[in-house]
Amino acid sequence: MKKEFIDGLNTAVFTTRFVLEKRTVILYVYHYEEDGAWEFLGREDCVESDYRVISLDEIITIDNSILEVSNIPFGYFAYRENVKDGWKVNRIS
Repeated sequence: MKKEFIDGLNTAVFTTRFVLEKRTVILYVYHYEEDGAWEFLGREDCVESDYRVISLDEIITIDNSILEVSNIPFGYFAYRENVKDGWKVNRIS
C-alpha cells in the first residue's frame, strides 16, 4: 500500500502550538468530510489561540508516522494511545 497523502505537500493543515513546539506527539488525525481539511492533534486541551496552520509537508516532517493513515477517507479520524501503538480508524460522529 502506498503511504502518501493524495493532497499536495503545500496543502494547509491544522495543528496546535503544542505539536509544533514538540511538547506533545500526534495522537489524533482528522480528515473532515465538509471541506476535506486535515487536523493533527495531541491529547492536550486547546483554545482557539493554540491552533496553527502549517503545510502538510511540515506536519509530515514533525511525525512521518502519520503517513500510515494518509488514506483515511473523508469523515473519518485515526487515533492511537501513544506513538508505539498502531493507528485505529473510526468515523467522526
